[in-house]
Amino acid sequence: MKALLTSAGFESKVVQSAFLRFLEKPPQFAKALFIPTAAIFPEAIAVLPKCMDDLLRAGILPANITVFDLHRTMPADELCMYDAVYLTGGSPEYLMVRIIATGFNMSLKEFVVKGGVYVGVSAGSYVAAGNMPDSLGYLKATLSVHVDAGTGAGIFDNNTTAHINLTDANAVVIADGKYEVI
Repeated sequence: MKALLTSAGFESKVVQSAFLRFLEKPPQFAKALFIPTAAIFPEAIAVLPKCMDDLLRAGILPANITVFDLHRTMPADELCMYDAVYLTGGSPEYLMVRIIATGFNMSLKEFVVKGGVYVGVSAGSYVAAGNMPDSLGYLKATLSVHVDAGTGAGIFDNNTTAHINLTDANAVVIADGKYEVI
């Protein structure tokens, strides 16, 4: 599994670099699925252009970014045509309801097993962590995002029930069974 759980996307070059390493191909050839479903509040909607800009600044071509709102099912074979899935911030509760209602959680399971990159921003990170009972379960620890003082950088054990604080400049990187705050 390759996942990048962030508070505010690619706010730092370190986080953007981790994303680019995960792609395993030049970004201009990568395809990304952009999911703004969680953005149901004006504050979250206002940040959507910044989130899209994360992918563009990373070198993903506009023609290779598909916007997908979780109001229909996307089978795993269709999802696996993408290299990365980017879930924006907003309401984690609403996002989780839509993920389960559409069966997207099952498609995501196959997507990450096959090497697809999961990027969560704020709510997109919450639904992957231990914050919610029906979470995707990529991370057992719970997260707080948009905090002033973050958890120190370093590798940690996912078998603990730790809590991780993410500033807007750091992220949790999950790769090959390793868990690290960068």
